[in-house]
Amino acid sequence: MAAGSRTKSRLTKAEQARQTRLRVIAAATTLFVRDGFLNATMAAIAGEAGVAVQTLYLSFGNKSAILKATFDLALAGDDEPIPVAERPWVQETRDQPDALAALGIVVDGLTQIQRRTSPLYEVIRGAAADPEIRELLATEKRARHAGVALIAQLLSTKRGFDTSLSVDNATGVLYGVLSEDLYGLLVVEHGWTFEQWRAWVLTTLSEQLISPKHRRAKRV
Repeated sequence: MAAGSRTKSRLTKAEQARQTRLRVIAAATTLFVRDGFLNATMAAIAGEAGVAVQTLYLSFGNKSAILKATFDLALAGDDEPIPVAERPWVQETRDQPDALAALGIVVDGLTQIQRRTSPLYEVIRGAAADPEIRELLATEKRARHAGVALIAQLLSTKRGFDTSLSVDNATGVLYGVLSEDLYGLLVVEHGWTFEQWRAWVLTTLSEQLISPKHRRAKRV
C-alpha cells in the first residue's frame, strides 16, 4: 500500500472513531437527561447509539466517563480540542478595552454555556451520591471558579471596572450570579426565558462590577 493510501486510511479510521464517539455522546446525553444517570444503562446507551456495548467500554471505560464526556462537549459546544479559555469570545474579551462592552461579551459566552450544560449539570448533581460523579461535580465547580477568576482578572484591567472591588470579590460575584444553581432556579424552575436570564445577568453584573460613573456615561 502506498504511503498516501495508508495516511488516508488512518485519517478515515480516525474520523470514523470521532463520529462514533460523537454518536455515543449524543445518545448518552438524550438518555441521561431523559432517564437520569442510574437508569441510562450502558446497554441502553449502546442501543441508542447503534454500537456494541463493548465499544463503550473500549472508548470511554465506564458510564461515569461517558457522563463526563457529555458534559465536556456541552461545555465547549463542539469537540475541537480548544480549551474554553482560548475560545474566540474569551479572546474578544481580552481585546476589548471597555469594561462594560467586555462584560457583554462575557455574559453572552457564559450564558450560552449555561444553556448547553444546565440539563447535564442537573444529571450530575442528581447522581452525586456516586463517588465518581461526586468528584466530577466537585471538579466542574473548581473549573468554573477558575474560569470566572480568569474573567474577573481580565475585566479588572478594563476602562470602567469598579476599582473599589477586588479581583477576588469580583470573582465571587461572577461565580454566584452565573451559578448553574441560580440558572436552574430562575430558568428551569421559575420559567424565565433565556433572554430574560441573559438580560438580568448583564444588568446585575453591570451594577456590581462597573463603576457608577462609567455606567452613567454609557447611558448618555
